[in-house]
Amino acid sequence: MRRPDPRLLLLAVLALGTAGCETWYNRVPSPDDLMHAIPWFDHMIAQKSIHPYQRADIPRYTPAGAVPITGGEPDWGAEFRANNPATADRLVNPFAAGGAGTADSTRFRPGPALPNIPATVEARGDTLFHTYCAVCHGPAGAGNGIVRIMGAPSLLTAKARGYSDGYIYSILRYGRGVMPRYGDKIVRPDDRWAVVNYVRKLQAGAPAPADSAAPAGGQGR
Repeated sequence: MRRPDPRLLLLAVLALGTAGCETWYNRVPSPDDLMHAIPWFDHMIAQKSIHPYQRADIPRYTPAGAVPITGGEPDWGAEFRANNPATADRLVNPFAAGGAGTADSTRFRPGPALPNIPATVEARGDTLFHTYCAVCHGPAGAGNGIVRIMGAPSLLTAKARGYSDGYIYSILRYGRGVMPRYGDKIVRPDDRWAVVNYVRKLQAGAPAPADSAAPAGGQGR
């Protein structure tokens, strides 16, 4: 009996293999396509690329650093830019302890009592102030930063000391006068409050200003 030509056998194997690959890659559904047909896999909740708010019945284990799409800090920007400080003045400094200063607005007041700021918060405020604020307001807040063209005011005046913590927070978030907004740069509320408290520390450590008789609170803003 004549033995088959090995070359023909090889060609036959290659032909079958090619046909099998064509069937596998082009006709058999891909596992990736099948996964889309299944609403949810238990292990997918840990995958950062999955949106955690697709359905109300999906557990919301939000990945670290994710931005919430609901809730969060309200927006009082329109009110504040219209020179209405009502909401700003109602804000509560989460690190402050004590009242908002003396009730006699005709006297110099150093602003809210300097809170017992945690060391980590104070360090954060120091870093952020010298990163974003000192260039215009100066390292001590005296308005003598290296960028003079903006005409940044001193943060040590009686007027600045008389602002509520929430008012300073709102200036930082939304800007005021020649100062642009920094809420898009210092995005975490706790970081903004850290800057507010660092400003209070600078004010507490500075001597009483010459304009100590200036009205405080919501006047002359």
